Formats: sequence, structure tokens, C-alpha cells
Amino acid sequence: MNSEQIIASLKELVAAGDVPGKVLTDAADLESYGKDWTRIYAPNPVAIVLPKTTEQVQALVRFANENRVALVPSGGRTGLSAGAVAASGEVVIAFDNMNQILDFSTSDRLVRCQAGVVTEQLQNFAEENGLYYPVDFASAGSSQLGGNISTNAGGIKVIRYGMSRDWVAGLKVVTGKGDILDLNKDLEKNNTGYDLRHLFIGAEGTLGFITEATMKLSRQPDNLTVLVLGLNDLGNTMDVLKTFQGGLDLTAYEFFSHQAMGHVLAHGQVPAPFETEAPYYALLEFEATSDQVMEDAMNLFEQCMENGWVLDGVISQSETQAQNLWQLRERISESIAPRTPYKNDISVVVSKVPGFLQEIDELVAEQYPDFEIIWFGHIGDGNLHLNILKPEDMAKEDFFEKCQQVNKWVFEIVEKYQGSVSAEHGVGMTKKPYLQYTRSEAEIAYLRGIKQVFDPNGIINPGKIFD
Repeated sequence: MNSEQIIASLKELVAAGDVPGKVLTDAADLESYGKDWTRIYAPNPVAIVLPKTTEQVQALVRFANENRVALVPSGGRTGLSAGAVAASGEVVIAFDNMNQILDFSTSDRLVRCQAGVVTEQLQNFAEENGLYYPVDFASAGSSQLGGNISTNAGGIKVIRYGMSRDWVAGLKVVTGKGDILDLNKDLEKNNTGYDLRHLFIGAEGTLGFITEATMKLSRQPDNLTVLVLGLNDLGNTMDVLKTFQGGLDLTAYEFFSHQAMGHVLAHGQVPAPFETEAPYYALLEFEATSDQVMEDAMNLFEQCMENGWVLDGVISQSETQAQNLWQLRERISESIAPRTPYKNDISVVVSKVPGFLQEIDELVAEQYPDFEIIWFGHIGDGNLHLNILKPEDMAKEDFFEKCQQVNKWVFEIVEKYQGSVSAEHGVGMTKKPYLQYTRSEAEIAYLRGIKQVFDPNGIINPGKIFD
């Protein structure tokens, strides 16, 4: 089929039913929906389809199988691995119009959502009902639930609440073969063989499309309090973490470099936390449920000061101040975006972080002496974000080529420490050449086998994770 025939068929398929979907073909829409936050691959989709129902998605998948048309899922397009990029004439299936909260059970603390529900939308719904959805990150205002689940998104609360996987009670999916499956039926206990729900979580849309998800909610945290500390040395991040975890239940533990904070402060929207300059900073969050908890926190702070790990610090005295302190961390990605950063999202188990971080830092300093390096990340769960900023006088193509030359050395260190080349943004296309640094040949063979079972014709998000 040629492009015109494909577009005509797509329009007919989503016109059926009481709630018709849309097909977009304008150049601006193709550009917008055909990419994510990566800037490496140029988008080139044939069309954008915005379905309204699971049945329309099923019809689209069956059509794609019959005519060997490749489909790419698209959520909030906030990914950083090109997992939602349509660069080879695919049809994009975008879930922006499947954005309804369908059902809610107060007693079960379960909420059933369509895949296009925005993370912040679910967070606000939970709050309105006296509950809490804890999976949170800087893109919460635009990322969609289906995309979060497909990449097993983590974010800033993993140290306490875990990843997206931990909050999924059930899924409705359309497989690559065109079958509709209701997975787990929202049960807390269901020991009846393989839990296919967990295959779709983190699969980056390569097995089929998530159209609905039932999410668990939790109690609201009590008096979240933020402490920002200026650290004397990179290795002190672990000293401080160990000390505070010995006395408090942390809900978050983040770190960022002075260079990272400098970019945030340059925008003028957030003030410096204190006058003392430090090479690195840690942001801790905890529930200050009593005066005793606050006293314990201050004693731990004084202990870190006495040991020379901390140079200065500030603790929030109100919810507004806590939110402002969080901006020091959450605005980093936004503030460095104009510099076309080359991002590495890597992880190891927490106990290996100091040595791992030191080796990576020394390698990058040696290989990139003229590049600005920005460190930040969810260090409390072993996840580090290494960002290399493009010099203003260097072409994007030359910059990415230089960065890729060092990737191999960085990932050899990741492999040495038995870490992951992608902690939370998935493999997509950008990490595909490096999958073997985290997965064995035998594992990859099993992954390919699973893909073949669910998507035998290879029409669902082809070229992502592996070829």
C-alpha cells in the first residue's frame, strides 16, 4: 500500500464506533508526534492516529498486520532514548485522546485510567480523594501513564516508593497480534502462572499497546520536609546517605553538582539555597511527623558537619519553601536543554556507587577536558545522570560523534560494576548498540523470543531495544 492508501484506511478504521478517533497528516503534527526529547533522529512518520477506544487500537493493529505497516506508540513524548521516535515511515499511535479516569475504588485504593492520562492528572486525582500517587519526576505535567509504564519510569521517590512497576495492579493491552488481554484483573494475589502484566511493564511498547491501567494509590505523606546540603566531596554523598538512613525513613535522596545548580540559578527563577558554595549538593526529603523527627534530623545534620562531609545546609520551614528547594533539582534538565546535552542514564547497586562514580568521573574528565559536564541523579537508588553539554561553536553531528566514542569506555565501567546502561529511560534506539553491556547473549535471545510470541510480524515499535 502507498501512503495515500494507508492514510485513507486509517481514517476509515478510527471513524467507526460512537467515539471516532482522528488521523493527522500536517507537517507540523508529523514533526511533533514523531519524536521524543532526543534530538538525534529526525522524525518521519506517515501519519498520526489518535484513537479513542481499545477496540480502535485493536482494529489498527490488525490492519497493520495484514498490510505489514509498522506502528510506533506515542505518549507524552518525554523519553530520552528515542523509544517513541518514528524515523522510518511508521504510523504513530498517540494516546493523547485516551485520557480519561474510568473508575475508582476508595476501599481498594485502585484507580483505572486510560493510557493517555497525564502523570500529574493522576497525582491530582489521588490528592482530591485524600490519597497519594508517589511516582514523580520533572516531566509529570506532560508524561503519560502508558509511557511511564512502558518504560517502568522511576523518578525522585524510588528510594521509598519504588518504580512504576510497583504501582500497577492490572493492565488492558492490545498485543502485536491484535488480541485484547486483561492482565491480572487488579488482584493483589493471583498465583496462576506467568504474570504477563510485568512483561509489558518496561517493554517500551515493543510487545503491543497498553490502553488501560489500574494503578494503586497510597496514603498521603505527612509534612514532607526538604533538607539541602552542600557537600565537601563527591564521595560524601554516600556518607550522608548512610548517616540519614540510619535515623530517618527518607522519601527521596537526590544529588547534583555545583555546575548543574548554576544553570538553574542562571534562569533567575530559583534562589541559591545558602551563601556557601559547595562542589556537590544533596537533597533529602522525609516526613517530619513530630518534633522528635525534626530534632533527629538536625542531630544527623550536625553529625555530618562534624565529620566534615557537609559545608552548609538549609531545611524547609513550609510547604512553599520545600517546593522551592525541589526546584533546584527538578529544573536542571530544563535549564540545560538549550545546550543540547548528551545524556547517560546509568545505575549500579547503591553500595557500589562511590567507586563507580569516581571511575566514571575520572574517565569523563580525561576524555572531555573542554566539555562542560553536569552530574545529577537519584543517587539514593544508585541512578546517576551524566550530561555532557555541547559547545556552542560545535556542530551537533560532530558533538554526538565525539560523545559516542567515549560511550564504549563508560559502559565498560558499567559492565565492570554489573550496572545498567539505562536505569530508567529505556533502551529505545540510543542505547540499543550497548544492550550487551547489561544483558547477556542468552538473555537477549530470550527477549527476542518473547517479542516473536507477542508480535510475530514485527510491526510494533520495530527497531527499538534490538533489531
